[in-house]
Amino acid sequence: MQFLSILIWSLLGTFTATVATETDLACLRSIKASLEDPFGYLKSSWDLNNNSEGHICSFTGVESWHQEENRVLSLTLPGLGLGGGFPLGIQNCTSLTGLNLSNNELQGPIPFNISKILPFITSLDLSFNNFSSEIPSNIANCSILNILKLDHNRLTGHILEQIGWLTRIKTFNVSNNLLSGPVPRFQNATISADSYTNNVGLCGAPLDECLVHRPRKLDFSFKSGFAIGYMVLSVSVATVYASYCVPWVNVGKRNKMITVAAMVMLMIRRSKHKKTEVDQLDSMSTMEFLLKTQVLFLAHNLESLVIVYNHLLPFYNCKIA
Repeated sequence: MQFLSILIWSLLGTFTATVATETDLACLRSIKASLEDPFGYLKSSWDLNNNSEGHICSFTGVESWHQEENRVLSLTLPGLGLGGGFPLGIQNCTSLTGLNLSNNELQGPIPFNISKILPFITSLDLSFNNFSSEIPSNIANCSILNILKLDHNRLTGHILEQIGWLTRIKTFNVSNNLLSGPVPRFQNATISADSYTNNVGLCGAPLDECLVHRPRKLDFSFKSGFAIGYMVLSVSVATVYASYCVPWVNVGKRNKMITVAAMVMLMIRRSKHKKTEVDQLDSMSTMEFLLKTQVLFLAHNLESLVIVYNHLLPFYNCKIA
């Protein structure tokens, strides 16, 4: 009975190793086929026609779990001039824990499902390439990541707050990209400012404090411009109306004549006394402000026209409709 148990476990182990070997070899074949290799490093080193166990240990940049098996533990391929996109066939290296593709000519987006492609990754170095688009949110699901280097690429957008939830992170670098917004707060790591330098707008500790958006100031500017605008418009309407009717008007009980320009100056002085009304608009919401200014606009225009009408009353050649 004991002999039978040992035999079954031995067969299962052999079957598992065989399956792992086939998938890992398929992984290496896919990587070799998908990447541009202008200097022939992979072409000359990766002989995938030999399926003997442990053969991949002699491949450039390939580290296996054991010298006598073809199960890939890590791939270290920096500075080989490799081109193309992220090699998606790498998902067939099902036991991969380390990936270094730095200092190459790789481009395009980092896969959106990176955690499914590299479920056991602990070290990921894609620095000094031309990767673009945003950092995928799915990378926050690579829960055992210790090292994440994405610096010197063309990544855009924000760094997701969830990346800070990676409790095993010790090294994190996104410098020299096109990133903006607040940086994540890591729970068990202290990331220096150098890891964020040369981006378009990152902020938050250890960088400068993020500026808080203050809509109040913008709202005030809008209200002030609106108030000044309607005051100028009301004076302009009265001026045009008076100029159309008669160039001279009668003013006061002294029966003196003044020009329209002088009358406009009087009206401007009157508008200064309404400064308190404009100040009161400051404390209103934008909707209340718009309603209030519409009422004031109509009221002040009506007042101006009444003033003009009273002065022009002796000149019966002009009537208010």
